[in-house]
Amino acid sequence: MKRPTKLRTRLLAPLIYLAALLLMLEDWFWDLGARLIALVASWPPLRALERRVQALPPYGALAVFVLPGVLLFPVKLLALLAITRGHAIYGVSVIVIAKIGGAAIVARLYSLTRPTLLRLAWFARWHNAFMALKDRWIGRLKASDAYRRTSRMAARMRAAVRRLLLRLRPRARGRLAMRPARMLRRFIAMWRARR
Repeated sequence: MKRPTKLRTRLLAPLIYLAALLLMLEDWFWDLGARLIALVASWPPLRALERRVQALPPYGALAVFVLPGVLLFPVKLLALLAITRGHAIYGVSVIVIAKIGGAAIVARLYSLTRPTLLRLAWFARWHNAFMALKDRWIGRLKASDAYRRTSRMAARMRAAVRRLLLRLRPRARGRLAMRPARMLRRFIAMWRARR
């Protein structure tokens, strides 16, 4: 009886590692997107737009919540087309930017529209069922050895990046420290000089 369990565990191990990695990336994209939107949200016209979104009726809020996914789908398809045509860097870049931007927008819209959407009985029922399922599966994944290993590896990588940045920071105060506009002008000048 133990043999099929060991075989199944060995066959599923790569999928568990992949799921753990994807979960960490999704959390990272969600957090990064939320920080980006928080920076942009202080702009007065955007604050006014957010107030209007919060005042929408339930089905209007649902349409606004679904809109980013609908709008980004063709962009991701075009990125995949670019990858198949030999432009892998452009395609992957577009997918990463769309993922970060989409996660940022969806995170913000979710926080703005959730109270209104939960007034729809069917949405509240499916939302609660989905959140319970998600919490159960994330709990199982986080309890797995693969997730703990992947989490420890990610923590070591973050610590190494922090140490590297701390070592580079004193040098950056010297000749490498430039204002963004100056860096952009220098980059444009170098770009034009190569032609």
